[in-house]
Amino acid sequence: MTRKAWIEIIPIEEADERLAAVYAQCADPQTGEPAHIMAIHSLNPQSMLDHRSLYKTLMYGRSPLRRAQREMIALVVSAANHCKY
Repeated sequence: MTRKAWIEIIPIEEADERLAAVYAQCADPQTGEPAHIMAIHSLNPQSMLDHRSLYKTLMYGRSPLRRAQREMIALVVSAANHCKY
């Protein structure tokens, strides 16, 4: 079953200057676009930056867990939730 959030998302081509800058900061290097999980914050660009900051802290910040362990936890949780992230 595919589920999508019923959250309005401002497309990149309709983004104002501030949102366009935030989209650029949060863009996937391979696609040049932010992941859907980030784009859902388009109505509140600061929350997109905060989400990105939280992610970076969890995955790259100081921790007793190694990076590989963090990735494995994320993978298992995503699989359990039937989520591609």
